Amino acid sequence: MRVLGIDPGLTRCGVAVVEGGPGQALVVRHVGVVCTAADAAVEQRLAELEVALAALVSDFAPDVIAIERVFSQHNVRTAMATAQAAAMGLLLAGQRGIPVALHTPTEVKAAVTGNGRADKAQVNAMVVRILRLDGPPRPADAADALAIAICQLWRGQAQRRLAQAVAAAGRS
Repeated sequence: MRVLGIDPGLTRCGVAVVEGGPGQALVVRHVGVVCTAADAAVEQRLAELEVALAALVSDFAPDVIAIERVFSQHNVRTAMATAQAAAMGLLLAGQRGIPVALHTPTEVKAAVTGNGRADKAQVNAMVVRILRLDGPPRPADAADALAIAICQLWRGQAQRRLAQAVAAAGRS
């Protein structure tokens, strides 16, 4: 399974492509950050983000796109920008028929560290261990995208199988 993990942001959008599955070694195929100029018009920034995400989808053909779910923030402007960036991943998935998984920050932390209240340092340390990296990716948005992809690889499969079992039981 190949997952494109997206940590949505309008100024810095973390992206990572990770391959593997439960019980398998995970392999990083790509990790980085898509940056847009803060002084550019929002429509231009979203267009740049969409082009960069589309290139990743074309280059790596992910089986699923995992996006951190936008959660309520005190700063409405930041929440809107995050939601707009997330929408670019959702749009690409819809256009190309790629399944989408949305994970809350708590789910991601729990999947990677075993603790939904883990801090950034704990998440980064586990991402480095799990993926056998020399050090944490910089900036933090890149590490967050890796954590989102790991969450999907480890939890997404089980969630999908559970949903299929529930659906099959409902048809019986």
